[in-house]
Amino acid sequence: MSSKAKVIDIKQAEKIMLAPKLRFPEFRNAESWERKTLGLVCHMQAGKFVKASEIHEKSKSGLYPCYGGNGLRGYTATFTHSGKYSLIGRQGALCGNVKIGDGHFHATEHAIVVTPKSGIIGDWLFYVLDFLNLNRFATGQAQPGLSVDVLEKLTIAVPAQEIEQQKIADCLKSVDEVISIQARKLNALKSHKNGLVRQLFPREGETQPRLRFPEFRHSGEWQSDALGTRVKKVGSGITPSGGDKNYKQSGRPFVRSQNVGWAELILDDVAFIDEETHNSFCSTEIHAFDVLLNITGASIGRSAVADARVVGGNVNQHVCIIRVKAAELNHFYLNQYLISPVGQKQIGSFQAGGNRQGLNFAQIRSFSIPLPPEVAEQQRIADCLTALDDVIAANSVKLDALKIHKNTLMQQLFPSLKQVEV
Repeated sequence: MSSKAKVIDIKQAEKIMLAPKLRFPEFRNAESWERKTLGLVCHMQAGKFVKASEIHEKSKSGLYPCYGGNGLRGYTATFTHSGKYSLIGRQGALCGNVKIGDGHFHATEHAIVVTPKSGIIGDWLFYVLDFLNLNRFATGQAQPGLSVDVLEKLTIAVPAQEIEQQKIADCLKSVDEVISIQARKLNALKSHKNGLVRQLFPREGETQPRLRFPEFRHSGEWQSDALGTRVKKVGSGITPSGGDKNYKQSGRPFVRSQNVGWAELILDDVAFIDEETHNSFCSTEIHAFDVLLNITGASIGRSAVADARVVGGNVNQHVCIIRVKAAELNHFYLNQYLISPVGQKQIGSFQAGGNRQGLNFAQIRSFSIPLPPEVAEQQRIADCLTALDDVIAANSVKLDALKIHKNTLMQQLFPSLKQVEV
């Protein structure tokens, strides 16, 4: 192949590559996108230092939002910018995260304020920056951060027409609005459940809940009893010798703390052990309706009820099996109490002054559990709250699906910038 033909092939490949996989009909025959560095399409500058003493936690008249490396830090009496800008976290746990600052706001030195240059739509640029996953370009050892110099050299693909930029931005904004509505709905459901829980369990010092189902309104006062008197088993397991090396692709489910969520089992990454390993500590075998409670680490207090997916499996030392006396204590009721604000407060009380988060079996047995006179009332409360959990879970799945849809859409709307092989 001649040198001239090779150059033509490279240009043709470049043109194909800079056409997004998904393009609105009116732009399908338009010219291809152009490669440009961020420095050519926008101006980037870190914000201004502000003393911690000048940042207020709550908003009130005369104060403006203050954005740092991790997003909103609080509110200040001064502002550095007025208008709508993309903000990039320059340092901190959310380094590379992109947010919108709108109106009067103060940007600290840990946030980079992005101003689009002529021919660039600000909303489109926000989605491009978000799509780039900028935390990949952070440098430094102790506290990785982003520099303007590094960001300005990054290459993006730019539509020649502002109207195409606007069309893409409008499309993604509409998806964001749907995601925002779904997120608000999910938060409202969670708030509703929290409020309901506070009504369905007696408050401290009281012997009856504020809200009672009609059929139990004349059933009498509740009593509190130690959990240990209503259970057949309280115990946890161990991690097989050799740790991860003993995990299999199939076999007996091995439930770890990351598999126990708030009233749900999270089994995407559940491990498995073989029969020989299981038989070596079969006393920790999971039975149907066991309440599984996380007893160590950051996830302490999360609990869920064992179902058919994990029955016959085992738990490790970070998960406690609570097996109730079914005639005296309903397993779903106990689970709902443990994850309630009252139950979590009781769990937290055992951690006061401790250097390491952890619950022992004696503490678990000593939990004070509020009990209505009839087990049937426990069941009624559990059914109500569990049904609400199912609605929350379904809406959470829907929210996750919307986020995946947006991510997939962005991959289709922005061209790939991989190098052309020659």
